[in-house]
Amino acid sequence: MNYPVIKLRKGKEESLERFHPWVFSGAVASQPDDIEEGDLVSVVSHDGRTIGVGHYQIGSITVRILAWGESAIDEDFYSCRLREAYNVRKALKLATPINNAYRLVHGEGDFLPGLVVDIYGDTAVVQAHSPGMHFARDIIANALVNLPDAGIKNVYYKSETTLPFKAQLDPHNDYIIGKYSTNIAVENGLKFHVDWLKGQKTGFFVDQRDNRSLLEKYSCGRNVLNMFCYTGGFSVYALRGGANLVHSVDSSAKAIALTDANVALNFPDDKRHTSYAEDAFKFLSSMETSYDLIILDPPAFAKHRSALRNALIGYRKLNAKAFEKIAPGGILFTFSCSQAVNREQFRLAVFSAAAQSRRKVRILHQITQPADHPVNIYHPEGEYLKGLILYVE
Repeated sequence: MNYPVIKLRKGKEESLERFHPWVFSGAVASQPDDIEEGDLVSVVSHDGRTIGVGHYQIGSITVRILAWGESAIDEDFYSCRLREAYNVRKALKLATPINNAYRLVHGEGDFLPGLVVDIYGDTAVVQAHSPGMHFARDIIANALVNLPDAGIKNVYYKSETTLPFKAQLDPHNDYIIGKYSTNIAVENGLKFHVDWLKGQKTGFFVDQRDNRSLLEKYSCGRNVLNMFCYTGGFSVYALRGGANLVHSVDSSAKAIALTDANVALNFPDDKRHTSYAEDAFKFLSSMETSYDLIILDPPAFAKHRSALRNALIGYRKLNAKAFEKIAPGGILFTFSCSQAVNREQFRLAVFSAAAQSRRKVRILHQITQPADHPVNIYHPEGEYLKGLILYVE
């Protein structure tokens, strides 16, 4: 393995020796002039010890480590890592006839930084978040369809919005292997249309699967409001849980159409469900129905730390409006998927909103992302989903 060598400044290997997989630009003492984004490189300490091999890119994160020590990053490497990731999902009993929608690869959490793979039935949707993974997409696709017992036949590549724009890679969303067959996936026995061609992320938010199941248990006999509903996942679970009524709200008319389609797929002609294509704050301010179960699952308010202050203000205002409107004895499911917002900051924003409402509020559950979105113990930044389930007197 004669990979180009990136040499670190003295003392900058300490975080890597604790197995944190990122090399920051300020840690680099020297690098070859001819390396390009996405190249495989060896990272060495100031005294020449090989620390690991990873993908090079321009930016604050210079290298994402793929393997420690001297290692070959080839077809066998990707096959081995994907097989280990699939073994974890099998141990979690996710790939079953009643649940064929799950995350197979969660970046650093599966020791493949820069790569996300979601499975919907026999289709794998691949997202590259680094140039190196973009260049490895064909190898990854072949390894996916050759995974024993996984049943993957199609690989759709969807990275137009996830790769660094400065890399000028000009990626195109398209099938690498196979083609479109069906877009219906099964989650805990419920069916969902998944729009991986034009939808957000990989087409469906599989990270809320466990939280949707929890919501189902609280839904019986309640009036449910699902804000930022997107594909209506929470709404469908609430209907199965025995809700009196379920109202779904999203500013996107396309999302509302997909929500209605998913409700009809599972509960055709169910008069308990109504959808609204409206702004969330406007709907909360003017709503006339009394709801005793509200879900707040907004898109990320802060995608970068520069937006943190405004994001926290947004979470406080949104939750304050929900505390103001929710019926006595109501339950609030409230989430943040902003990686820049940590658990304590989100909890403080919700606490401030509760104090503003002057209502008695109990924390029933503190929740996070599911087990198929694992957090590498050496990379705590991988924890991004925060949630509180609250009882409001």
